[in-house]
Amino acid sequence: MNILLLGSGGREHALAWKLNQSVWTNPLYIAPGNAGTSQCGINVPLDINDFEAVGKFCVDKKIEMVVVGPEEPLVKGLADYFKARPDLEKIYFIGPSQEGARLEGSKAFAKSFMNRHGIPTAAYREFTLENYTEGVKYLQQHELPIVLKADGLAGGKGVVICQNYVEAMAEFELMIQQSKFGDAGKKVVVEEFLDGIEVSVFVLTDGKNYLILPEAKDYKRIYEGDKGPNTGGMGAVSPVPFATPSYMQKVEDRIIRPTIEGLQQDGIDYRGFIFIGLINVQGEPFVIEYNCRLGDPETEVVIPRLENDLVGLFISTCKQELDTVQLKVDERTAITIVAVSRAYPGSYEKGYPIDGLDNSVPRDSLVFHAGTLQKDSQVVTNGGRVLCVTSFADTVYEAVNKSRDVLEQIDYDGIFYRRDIGYEFL
Repeated sequence: MNILLLGSGGREHALAWKLNQSVWTNPLYIAPGNAGTSQCGINVPLDINDFEAVGKFCVDKKIEMVVVGPEEPLVKGLADYFKARPDLEKIYFIGPSQEGARLEGSKAFAKSFMNRHGIPTAAYREFTLENYTEGVKYLQQHELPIVLKADGLAGGKGVVICQNYVEAMAEFELMIQQSKFGDAGKKVVVEEFLDGIEVSVFVLTDGKNYLILPEAKDYKRIYEGDKGPNTGGMGAVSPVPFATPSYMQKVEDRIIRPTIEGLQQDGIDYRGFIFIGLINVQGEPFVIEYNCRLGDPETEVVIPRLENDLVGLFISTCKQELDTVQLKVDERTAITIVAVSRAYPGSYEKGYPIDGLDNSVPRDSLVFHAGTLQKDSQVVTNGGRVLCVTSFADTVYEAVNKSRDVLEQIDYDGIFYRRDIGYEFL
């Protein structure tokens, strides 16, 4: 089966690694990919937001399955584009319709969806330039801290937690009046702050049935002890010790099942991943956000734990036959640690040679590329998050040590990584 995977990060390398193991895959194309994905298939220089170019490639290469890694093409309607073209409509497509992707593309849409279907989430109001003055008054009376969210996609940077009213007013003005996040911030969701521990839950759905994939917890802050500015993610752990069977039953009953049923009731075509960002507040789950794809770096611990053939899962998803599938999961603990560039998440430089990638990696460890580029015969840095090292073990402690041991053999100018991933479970 000719397969095209769209994306270029650590998530896509993990997906490419897993897809390449399938008995169905031959060949696998990755657009645009990175230095790591080239070990799993054929990288192709496509702009994944150029729908015509993607469609032409699929026709030329007789692609039979498309798997979308990042959210932007989905939010822009790539699934609908394929469905509307007679020469593309029969391709197995993993990713929701544009309406389904609004769960991630619009925070206000997602909150309205949750309220409509009785899914537990933080109380909120939404404001635009038209009711800006009303928003200011609302902020002045709101309990601290206050969460402000840009409604649209803002590259993971559109959420601000304000600890005082001065900061809240300033951020509110920057978003709406001064377009801090461009069009994404023209509408702002003001949300109640929930205090608890976050966990990421992943669901693969065919629109009617669903499979609950292994959960994960990621670490956003740049420094150890969860200090410093937020990043795209410095590491992840799966399974999550506090996600007990009884807790996950609450998640399924109160959140997952109502979400799938809500999509059906609203007539939304959804075949792909739903990433549900949850917060555990004294044992009770609340939804922070939906994403219409897998997370990064959570994918790097979730996908390696899956023992099913991933292409087989995707075929069942497209045929709406997930009710016939039994999910198989590696019960061991998986830990991924992300190595980043100097000064990340601020401004950073690219192009530094990476040494040590040719060193032998232990059987229970995997090196996934995130921001890398093959330049002649040398792999160089090409992003803020550069590499992820995932390791399996029976305990968090052992898995962390395995990943750290691998990273100590890898070097580039400015390499930095947290050594305390999973620290609260050690």
